[in-house]
Amino acid sequence: MTTTETGKTSVAQKRIVLSIDAMGGDHGPATVVAGVAMSAAKNSALHFLIHGPEDVLAPLVSKRPELSERVTICHATDVVTMDDKPSQVLRSGKNTSMWSMLESARSGDAAACVSCGNTGALMAMSIIRLRRIPGVVRPAIAVLWPARSASGFNIMLDVGADIRADAKDLLQYALMGVSYARNGLNLSVPRVGLLNVGTEEHKGRTELKEAHELIEAQQKTAEFNFVGYVEGGDIPGDVADVIVTDGFTGNVALKTGEGTAKLVGDLLRDSYGHSIWSKFAGLLSLGVIKRLKKRVDPRRVNGGVFLGLNGTVVKSHGSADATGVAAAIRLAAQLAQSQFQDKIAARVASVVTLDQDDKNSGTETDA
Repeated sequence: MTTTETGKTSVAQKRIVLSIDAMGGDHGPATVVAGVAMSAAKNSALHFLIHGPEDVLAPLVSKRPELSERVTICHATDVVTMDDKPSQVLRSGKNTSMWSMLESARSGDAAACVSCGNTGALMAMSIIRLRRIPGVVRPAIAVLWPARSASGFNIMLDVGADIRADAKDLLQYALMGVSYARNGLNLSVPRVGLLNVGTEEHKGRTELKEAHELIEAQQKTAEFNFVGYVEGGDIPGDVADVIVTDGFTGNVALKTGEGTAKLVGDLLRDSYGHSIWSKFAGLLSLGVIKRLKKRVDPRRVNGGVFLGLNGTVVKSHGSADATGVAAAIRLAAQLAQSQFQDKIAARVASVVTLDQDDKNSGTETDA
């Protein structure tokens, strides 16, 4: 660790320790280690606790000179597979790389966790090992969505942590999303929208109308701009920076977006290969296609963040390649460096306090 001339520690040089589950991805530990190596080469402040069988990981790490003295292998014999049920993992998962990864964060040895593993198992295990922030009933998964906004991305939550959400849950999602927008997208006053079937005030379920009132009432205190109801077409738009919804709706939207993006890519590929003239046109537009591909490349924003827990957990896509793993690690490092977890806890606590004050005030009035 280095210091500046004034004697203060340079934030850029602070040692950041990340805990990595090397065994959860579809492409195996070699891909995860490759992503770790890419991250290490770009950020000298990063150090890693990599979890998995030592006999498997040691040869992979030794082949990467950039990881010399920057990786500690934490031996874990078992692996959580994509087919494992969360309930099963909670009963018999203490020797898994995923459990070991979370223990490093729980003990304070690591500032954040990254895993490509089973989402349901990871959320269930994270709740048990890290616990919820006081006042949070349902944690959420937040993702970055390519959008027309100035930052290039919007935040949407929840996208599948829990299929249910009442009005107070949606309020907490909004507040946690605002903190994420400030620390992940550097937006000082994020715009928040509540996903609904229309923007008219009379539309939507009862809990959405209640959530609308709760979120609107908090915008001045929490320093965000509530834009009201938004529709599905606004998710990639420039109306709101944070899109709030329940996990069922969010997950359907996410999977639909991923499927649509793949369909468009396949159709473009087929169209350009239809004839000799279309192939020629494809060559002429190759630069445009590459820029578009880079703009919407899911690997650049790979990583859903678990919000509402006593620890930062970034869930990488299971099929992520080394570039995608590196992107998830970069996000985890950024959030750890900004002390994101403490800021979310403080924001949730402030609302819980206000709610308690209101109840106490009401009790005194009744008396």
